[in-house]
Amino acid sequence: MSYNKARAEKEWLKWKNDEEQQLRELGVGEEIIQRLHSYDWEIFKLDRKFYEKLTDIEVHPAAEERPCNPHTVQGLLDEIEDERLLTALQTEDGRTLEILLYKLDGYTNEEIAERYGVSANAVKLRMWKFKKRLKKFL
Repeated sequence: MSYNKARAEKEWLKWKNDEEQQLRELGVGEEIIQRLHSYDWEIFKLDRKFYEKLTDIEVHPAAEERPCNPHTVQGLLDEIEDERLLTALQTEDGRTLEILLYKLDGYTNEEIAERYGVSANAVKLRMWKFKKRLKKFL
């Protein structure tokens, strides 16, 4: 799902207007309200840049939105109907297939690396090599 800048700004403005109204009711001066508005606007723009870049990267849906994935390597292999893909996966070592399962479940390289006690780059490299072998095989 892509980041909707217009919707985010509309929501931010509504939130900010409500907050400013509460501050005025509490007797806060306009100068302070304006400074808060400027500060919050700068923070919002930084967040917006982050979310815009995040949509350029592969984003995994929330766990409840993901289809049910097999939870074991054998379950993964049982789900494969393509004979070539099944043969290719059966030639891989167990650790690579376990990492593949975590990737399919939406885990990041960092989360997987922490689980196995290796660096995120090691996980990334293992998946890159796996993809390379898979392309040759298929």
